[in-house]
Amino acid sequence: MQVVKITNKEQLNSFVREQRHSQFLQSWEWGEFQKKVAGSVLRLGIQENGQLIAVATIIKKLLPMGKSYFYCPRGPIARNWKLEIRNLLFGKISELAKKEKVIFLRFEPLLDIKSQISNFKFQISKTIDVQPSRTLIMDLSKSEEELLQNMHQKTRYNIRLAERKGARVIEGNIGYFKNFWQLTSETSQRDKFRLHSRNYYHKMLEIDKNFIKLFAAEYSASANSGQDKKMIAANIISFFGDTVTYLHGASSNEYRNVMAPHLLQWYCIKLAKERGYKYYDFSGIDENKWPGLTRFKKSFGGEEVQGLGTFDLIFNKKWYSIYRFVRELRRKF
Repeated sequence: MQVVKITNKEQLNSFVREQRHSQFLQSWEWGEFQKKVAGSVLRLGIQENGQLIAVATIIKKLLPMGKSYFYCPRGPIARNWKLEIRNLLFGKISELAKKEKVIFLRFEPLLDIKSQISNFKFQISKTIDVQPSRTLIMDLSKSEEELLQNMHQKTRYNIRLAERKGARVIEGNIGYFKNFWQLTSETSQRDKFRLHSRNYYHKMLEIDKNFIKLFAAEYSASANSGQDKKMIAANIISFFGDTVTYLHGASSNEYRNVMAPHLLQWYCIKLAKERGYKYYDFSGIDENKWPGLTRFKKSFGGEEVQGLGTFDLIFNKKWYSIYRFVRELRRKF
């Protein structure tokens, strides 16, 4: 086995795609997006007999005083998580960390590390989740009738209501961004959550139209649905591997009674099924952080999946202690 730098898009994507519940955050396209909004990106793999058996897309994020950390979202990904693979991969990352003043690696393993950690030569600390550790995943092998039956009765009613009121779903493009940003800002103020920057969402929609798509629900209050049609809900959706993922949603404060978000979500689910994807990932639930959004997602059914969470692999204990101390101070004040 040997560690290699991955420079071929299809080599990386084909490995990540073949994993169940394909992780778009480890895709080539997401790495290119992160280069534009976050910093440098490193793609490492482990090869055995010329074949990839593990990959890690790693984003370098800056900290004060010339320090930084590595972040590996929803990864590393490996066919198995045996000790030899972990030591080889993390050993290489440790070498790179020393050269680049990196304090720790933040990562979100998909395979269990807890039962195999006793002989691991690196110090690991559980930390605050970056990506939600709980999500809902819908099995798209079921018929549309079965999917509807698994929804809450009120959700089925709201979908039909939006159809009767004349809401219409369209696939948007970057030209719709101004309206999307307005909706997102409204939603953030109403539901009290923090946004990424305007540029972050704009760059996301520029990645690849087959990878990230914008869908919008339009509505006209007039009887003839003429010139006054308006975007009242929007979703950003990722299509990758065997999974379609609901990334971001927004809705207007106006025309809430049209129930457009329900119709929009159902449209995206049906489209994913029609295009042959196996799963629809609602991308994070948490009753304490996002009670309203979590109720909305759960009303569509799906199976709850609990991840392992987020871990920090520590390279510099002194600076990591300082980082943790400063982070706790900021949380308090």
